[in-house]
Amino acid sequence: MADTDVIRPSSTVIVARAGVGEPEIFMVRRHEKSSFGSAYAFPGGVVDPDDAKVHDFCRGLTGTAANSRLGVEDNGLDFYIAAIRELFEEAGVLLADLSSLDENLSSVRDALNDGSLNWAEFVMRNELSLDCGNLHYISHWITPPLSPKRYSTRFFLTTLPERQGAIHCGGELTDSRWATATDMLAAGRSGELKLHFPTIKTLESIARHKTLEALVEWARSCVEWGITTMVPLVIERDGKQEIVLPGDKDYPGAKS
Repeated sequence: MADTDVIRPSSTVIVARAGVGEPEIFMVRRHEKSSFGSAYAFPGGVVDPDDAKVHDFCRGLTGTAANSRLGVEDNGLDFYIAAIRELFEEAGVLLADLSSLDENLSSVRDALNDGSLNWAEFVMRNELSLDCGNLHYISHWITPPLSPKRYSTRFFLTTLPERQGAIHCGGELTDSRWATATDMLAAGRSGELKLHFPTIKTLESIARHKTLEALVEWARSCVEWGITTMVPLVIERDGKQEIVLPGDKDYPGAKS
């Protein structure tokens, strides 16, 4: 089966914190040899089989509620758990109750990234309470049919936990920064850095909210308002290639 026939389920997380003016978000730069070559994005990655083993350690969200929010028949919690795991592995932020954890988180993170530690074993050994309820589902993107690798990615937003900091892992990620969505969009337009289309559209949505409270309130309301699965497609309009989304004029297959 070709890579274009395989759609990998994945999760990505926008971590936000209060800024001097607008809220700031944590952005990471992918390695140039990764699927998203040297672009800035949000921490995240594919769902792992281990994620399904720790459903019982989620708090703030039931499996039934997760399925309903994501519009899936089963295993919706996998996406939430993958989001927590990937955020910890890539950014060092762990959405969990750490009050009784007696392990060095930096060492744990390194061990998870080099494969010497198993995520499910780590969670079970510490009876870790995973904070799934503070992940707010905001969008769903599927890479176009002709992409070399395809992903079905659920986007979540959360806030930076107290007494935690974020830093990129230094392997697959080569840089990171806290910045406002407005500043990231400006840097992308100027050519200072590379942003992919779903990242740009997500940043545009975030930039509309000028306080952390307003941003979180919007994120909490996204499921209630309804989330449309976005599959970007390229069309030719007036002799130029243009990316269109479901609901846009001339989106292939849409009823006129």
